[in-house]
Amino acid sequence: MPATVPTLDRLPPVTAPALSGPVMMHQHWDDLAFLHWAVDPAVVAPHLPPGVRPDVLDGVTYVGLIPFTLRGAGPGRAPAVPYAGTFLETNVRLYSVDDEGRRGVVFASLDATRLAVVLGAQTAFGLPYRWSRMRRAERVRDGARELAWTCRTRAGVRSRIAVRLGTDRVEDEVAAFVTARFGLHVAHRGRTWWVANEHEPWPLRSAEVLVLDDGLRGAAGFDLAGPPDHVCFAERVTTRFALPRELPGTRTR
Repeated sequence: MPATVPTLDRLPPVTAPALSGPVMMHQHWDDLAFLHWAVDPAVVAPHLPPGVRPDVLDGVTYVGLIPFTLRGAGPGRAPAVPYAGTFLETNVRLYSVDDEGRRGVVFASLDATRLAVVLGAQTAFGLPYRWSRMRRAERVRDGARELAWTCRTRAGVRSRIAVRLGTDRVEDEVAAFVTARFGLHVAHRGRTWWVANEHEPWPLRSAEVLVLDDGLRGAAGFDLAGPPDHVCFAERVTTRFALPRELPGTRTR
């Protein structure tokens, strides 16, 4: 169910607005594979927090599966935290928009290899992190990088992903829709929060899926058959996060 070509004014800008207020944290995202499936927005809507709805591109929204390395995380503008500030992560994410027009992501699940990060993110932000075992491998074959990630949750859910990197730049409309996101929506303590972030435009490249044996999407509530509708890859961006802001009218208690 691939998306058709939309008009450009329906896409989010690829350049982030400047953060207002202090920087809460900073981090690098390295070697990210973006695998996306087009789905009916009605499938995603029950998984979103109050006050937001699925963001839609030509009648569909997307479920993303994204393995990567989170590197050099630190509070504010302070140096990176040793050891705990660098880890492997794989997330299943959705695409949201609120009544103020802010287009963000909602995480259906996040698996990470650092227990301290998992506990801190669960407590402070209500993010659905899990402490999981993950491995990353890399090789060069016929002059091209190939990367592979494995993940196993404590409940026994497994994921295996491998991609071969291409050389073509990816600048299509679906790529902009799923990557030009400068904030997240999350439900926590009886209300919905917006956490803005900023980073440079994604340096997206083509990629080919070599292996995909994934249970994380199904465990998050999305049984999606078949290959992804869109695949791309990015080597690095540097990201800064603002302090959370409550969405008006979303308190449930």
